[in-house]
Amino acid sequence: MKAVKLYEPGNLKVEEIEVPIIDQHEVLIKVKAVGICGSDIPRALVKGAYYKGLTLGHEFAGEIVEVGEEAQEWQIGDRVTIAPLVPCNTCEYCQKGKYGLCDTYNYYGSRTDGAMANYIKVGKENVLKIDDTISYDAGAMVDPAANAVHGLWRGEIAKGDTVVIFGLGAIGMFAVQYARELGAKEVIAIDIFDEKLEIAQVLGADLTVNSLTENVQDILANKQINVVLDTSGSPIAQEQGILIAGKMARVVLLGISNQALTLSAKAVDQIMRYEISLKGSWNSFSNPFPGKEWSYAIESMATGRIKTEEIISHRFDLDETPEIFMKLKNKELAFNKILIYPGE
Repeated sequence: MKAVKLYEPGNLKVEEIEVPIIDQHEVLIKVKAVGICGSDIPRALVKGAYYKGLTLGHEFAGEIVEVGEEAQEWQIGDRVTIAPLVPCNTCEYCQKGKYGLCDTYNYYGSRTDGAMANYIKVGKENVLKIDDTISYDAGAMVDPAANAVHGLWRGEIAKGDTVVIFGLGAIGMFAVQYARELGAKEVIAIDIFDEKLEIAQVLGADLTVNSLTENVQDILANKQINVVLDTSGSPIAQEQGILIAGKMARVVLLGISNQALTLSAKAVDQIMRYEISLKGSWNSFSNPFPGKEWSYAIESMATGRIKTEEIISHRFDLDETPEIFMKLKNKELAFNKILIYPGE
């Protein structure tokens, strides 16, 4: 079969390798669609893999083609997605059901081979069935959808809240929809690309702001903001999120930054005077594993309440993957969710 292998930052190759051999607790999945996650980009281009020759890809959907002897709850032909985290199930945080904080976790597409390949083997505990009403494309986006839900729940979103979403990648686009689904009175979407803001409007944003050309604080000055969710990872957006937050608001940092955050005196003063809660959101897992975020995301997609097609910006074949990452490095693509199709 073919697989995308990462050796050093920027060195990706499509190679012919053997189809994985499953053990008794695993299933073999034929990959139908796999997404490029925002975390895949620095991994492939800057940070590198945990080991040379890693197969990338953790957001995907496919069909089960082989089942281990101890994984008989699954059947050949099942349409599935997977939760990519493999928790240890023994550390303090796993015992509390906080699997995303596991001390010694494994992770498909990061610490063990992922799904940018024709086939992937996966432990039975990580597999989730998707309804026939969910396309494989949508199934490959359950992961970012679950991340959006987890972030909003970390923000303790409540009916009647005004919610601001910074950053309109896939997670941000899902957050716009789930904020409405979870009872927000008003949903405000902020990004620096007009084309993304237009999609956010289609997905239900009441107000959109281009923070590159408009003054976010001035526009939102008279609004009582209850929840701010930053999916961008931009220190500028993170500080802006604090400065626009209302009294007793919850500011949730979800976007991976890898940058220092230096807050102005005004932002620090506002945190104290307004008793703002500043929270982190990491991954999307809860008890029972993989968690209610995943079951909710799948159910809401199956019933059509959450849209997915509008979020997909590009589709490519597996053989094109190294070239796509080079285009991302050179900023030649204005993208949202990029899907890769391994084919046969």
